[in-house]
Amino acid sequence: MRIMVFDVPAENGGALTILNQYYEKAVKNTSNEWIFVISTPNLKDTVNVKVINYPWIKKSWFHRLYFDYFIAHKIVKEYKADEVLSLQNLTIHKARTKQILYLHQPLPFVEKKYKLTENMMFWVYQNIISKMIYKSIVKADKVIVQTNWMKDACLIKVNTNPSKIVIKQPEIEITVKKEYKHQVNGKKIFFYPASGLVYKNHKIIVESVKILKEQNMANFTVVFTLNGNENSNVKKLYKIVQDFDLPIEFIGQISRDKVYEYYNRSILIFPSYIETFGLPLLEAKMHRCPILASDCAFSHEILDGYNNCSFFNPFNAKELSETIINAI
Repeated sequence: MRIMVFDVPAENGGALTILNQYYEKAVKNTSNEWIFVISTPNLKDTVNVKVINYPWIKKSWFHRLYFDYFIAHKIVKEYKADEVLSLQNLTIHKARTKQILYLHQPLPFVEKKYKLTENMMFWVYQNIISKMIYKSIVKADKVIVQTNWMKDACLIKVNTNPSKIVIKQPEIEITVKKEYKHQVNGKKIFFYPASGLVYKNHKIIVESVKILKEQNMANFTVVFTLNGNENSNVKKLYKIVQDFDLPIEFIGQISRDKVYEYYNRSILIFPSYIETFGLPLLEAKMHRCPILASDCAFSHEILDGYNNCSFFNPFNAKELSETIINAI
């Protein structure tokens, strides 16, 4: 069987992780022939895997659209693929073969709606690309999502057979060497391992810490895995932290082992309000770490049955400040 895997957007972060996982599976699955159609990732050909790179797709949105509408289906036809697996949230336009869609873009399904003036890219996803995603869900023979809430959200937006939407959590190898241990003395550490994307919501933490500083709370510190210069949003937050001398540290990216070490001695604070899965929540849960999480569907699903957690409104700094006080 010849399976063609499309993932031209994947370049870094979670999308690249998913691509690498499927590539590693394909290499081991020698009973099938695999063809990976990607942009810039450096994947190698093997006995049963062929990799086709199109780096020019990354030049602009126009290049990506041109590829999607005029080239992708021709590649499927040229290689006579028996099945197409799309890891890029959209089925392949005009492809006349069985298609499996891996859907991991939550923006069209979340309650938070962005205005064009607030964030143009997010607005495009929610108002234009969303319609393409809905059509792809209908067109696909099978749809893979990571969580129950995503499946429910799909069925609310799209009239399709529920049985074709299957839930498959990310395959995550987590080795817990040491569980969380309560620190009797010293400052409480609140840890947030996340990128600088605006919906990761570092802003609400900064606002909450500012409130606590005004209340003379001093026996805690917050740790961000940011440098402080990732983008304009992060730079603005970094300046606020510096101007008001807030107890927030920007330590930059750290290794997975270092992240696990923080779970051993700190409280995870997770205010993100747009996630398909929310990996840090699962990691912290497995380390028996206390968790302060945004009151969202994905958080409740991952933390279901876990008692050492509290939920807060991710848009209410006052509520988060009170949650932090309770944790301290």
